[in-house]
Parts: sequence; C-alpha cells; structure tokens
Amino acid sequence: MSKRIDYNQIAPAGVKALGGVYGYIMQSGLPSELVELVYLRISQINNCAYCLDMHTRDLLKKGQQIEKIALVQAWREARNLFDERERAALAWAESVTRVAETGVPDEAYEVARAVFDERELVDLTIAIGLMNAYNRMAISFRNTPQAALEK
Repeated sequence: MSKRIDYNQIAPAGVKALGGVYGYIMQSGLPSELVELVYLRISQINNCAYCLDMHTRDLLKKGQQIEKIALVQAWREARNLFDERERAALAWAESVTRVAETGVPDEAYEVARAVFDERELVDLTIAIGLMNAYNRMAISFRNTPQAALEK
C-alpha cells in the first residue's frame, strides 16, 4: 500500500496538538515503559503496522526484554512476566480501546482503580485515547513502518 496523505504536511497544527498530548503523558508520572507497553497493545488491537514497529523499537531502546515485547498480545497467559500495574493497564487499554464492544464495565474500572490512583487512571485513559487517534491516522493515511522502508 502506498501512503495517501502526509498529514504532518497538511495539518501541522493538528499534529502538533496531538504531540502536546503526547508530551503531557510523558511528563504525567506514569512510567514510560508502562505507557509504551500500553501503546504497543493498542496498536496490536488496531492492527497498526506503523505504530507496532515504532513502539517495539522504542521498547527495545528502553531495554525491555524481547520476550516481554513478544508476549504483550498474550499478557494474560504470561502473567508472571507482567507486574500487577502492567496487567491492569493492559486490561484497561483493551477495554477502553474496544469501548463499542465492552462499554468499559465496572469490573474493568475496579481492577484499574485497585492499582492506579484517580490521576493516574485519567492520564492512562488520555494516553489510550491518544494512541487510538494516532493508530487511526497512521492506518487511514497508510504510514509505512520503518521496517518496511529498510527492506
């Protein structure tokens, strides 16, 4: 597939606004590795090759183990590899990303609130919304993953 539109060129102010939200999340106090795991899981759900490539590379640069990255999609079966906050964040990310299907039930909220304070949970939900927006931009306009450019 070829790229449709370079949205960075067409709407730089809009892209900058999304970047501002990204900057907010990075300074929010949520651990960056946790956020990157959540971004990777959301990108898996949305089948966003561009973002999957980027977040895998980012996690590797941060020193994340390849085994953990490889098992993000099956985090429930790899429970001991993910700590309690990571499991709660991944479950919350899945429920919020699939909001039309899940309605984000009370049980999902209770699991997340058991390990995140109110501010952390709001910030995590902003991060989830942001990554869903980025996935939709990259998929809609056919951003090419870096790995595909290297071949």
